[in-house]
Amino acid sequence: MTADLGSDVTPVTVQPATLPPSRTRSGALDDAPASPAGAAEPTASGQRRHARSAVPRKTFTERRRTPSAVLVACDVTAFAVAALLTRNADLKSLLVLAFVLVLFHQGDLYRSRLSLSVLDDVPTIVGRSLAVGALAMVLGGLPDGVAGTTRLVMAIVFAGLSLALRTVAYGVFRAARRRHRLRQRALVLGAGTLAGSLTANLLAHPEYGLQPEGMLDDDPMLPDDERPVPVLGGYDDLSRVIVQHQIDMVIVTYGSLREPSMVSVLRACDRLACEIYFVPRLYELHSVTRETEVLWGVPLVRLRRAPFRTRAWTGKRVFDAVVSGVALLMVAPVLAVCAALARWETGSALFRQERIGLDGRPFNLYKFCSLRPAVTSESAVRWNIAEDGRLRPVGRFLRRTSLDELPQLWNVLRGDMSLVGPRPERPFFVDEFTRQIPWYTARHRVPAGLTGWAQVHGLRGDTSIADRARFDNAYIENWSMWGDVKILLRTVGQVLGAAGR
Repeated sequence: MTADLGSDVTPVTVQPATLPPSRTRSGALDDAPASPAGAAEPTASGQRRHARSAVPRKTFTERRRTPSAVLVACDVTAFAVAALLTRNADLKSLLVLAFVLVLFHQGDLYRSRLSLSVLDDVPTIVGRSLAVGALAMVLGGLPDGVAGTTRLVMAIVFAGLSLALRTVAYGVFRAARRRHRLRQRALVLGAGTLAGSLTANLLAHPEYGLQPEGMLDDDPMLPDDERPVPVLGGYDDLSRVIVQHQIDMVIVTYGSLREPSMVSVLRACDRLACEIYFVPRLYELHSVTRETEVLWGVPLVRLRRAPFRTRAWTGKRVFDAVVSGVALLMVAPVLAVCAALARWETGSALFRQERIGLDGRPFNLYKFCSLRPAVTSESAVRWNIAEDGRLRPVGRFLRRTSLDELPQLWNVLRGDMSLVGPRPERPFFVDEFTRQIPWYTARHRVPAGLTGWAQVHGLRGDTSIADRARFDNAYIENWSMWGDVKILLRTVGQVLGAAGR
């Protein structure tokens, strides 16, 4: 956990030589490092402000996906006809329809695709329709099994009708694309031979439904006369070009930028309404999967949409609010006792400290005071107090059991933090880490957390800040609600085992 220092004793600072640049000495579930005392260099603060301002906002609404809406309408129509033909038009059938639509959505049957083929959809449609029909047969059948059997027949009829209607819909979509309707704007990253070939194929085959607007590259390999579309700028212009040209899809090819640097460039798209596809290395050997589109013989792998751009992310906020609210009520007696003990020993019950959260914005984090306040400046640059001689029995107990962190449930309820996410840090240390670790600021794409993926893996105390940032970013890229539950359960186990200090 972080230090909570206020105002009475002489500040004790840590000299630069005490710790390696990317390692820290800290307490329980926190992640701040020891670092030289004093003000950060002016450029550090500027870098952090620039990192916040550089996070692009969603400046235009995501275009209405007409094909997706039409496909949903086709499936609803097919289900209604199947229900009427098998005489299953009742309220229970509406529940079956809801299951079908959810399963089809999870199977990417409503996702906008470049290649439209009913034959590609047959296994998914038939398999999921039969699964729902079998479930309806088991749960809805009468003792003689007649009603359940008819629901299975209904699912089979629905699968056939769905395939038939999709065949017609795909034909209409392809015809509309050839007439330059239902088009999405595409931007190609890279201006090499492969990028030129891809853009030329998109222009020659409008049935893919993509209109290439241009390419981006710092050092284009293709000469002017061999570029099917213009070069609109360099890689640093990605956000500007996406907004100005209202780009729907970004296609990453081989260009002048090295792959490690491409990661931070593509993260600029996280808050913008566009999909990202990339041509895999050694693409001639790449296997086509559900996440792959084939554009005139070249595979394109779809990059998973940033979790905080999905509808499931709303569920995370609801989960945070409910759990933190219930937890505050349940532990209210414990909070009162801890506050009384902290005030008795230190003269202050709560400690407030500025931290950096979502998009690099500061917020006030609350903790129980575990050390008699020192000067305010000490709190901003002094990290470790675990071995501080001023720490008294109550403060040591609060820190060892992580009870000093309980007031952060209020931060979670307010929306300053989440139950699970990257641990927040103070502005001084964020400035330091931003200079040392290029990918550190990417962890501010989501709200800070009470606990995190790095902390449950033991990355606290004297451990690498670079590793923590890497774990935090991996958590963001692979977020799921069940993943949050696992982290919370592992955190509870660590706290009960007094692993917090």
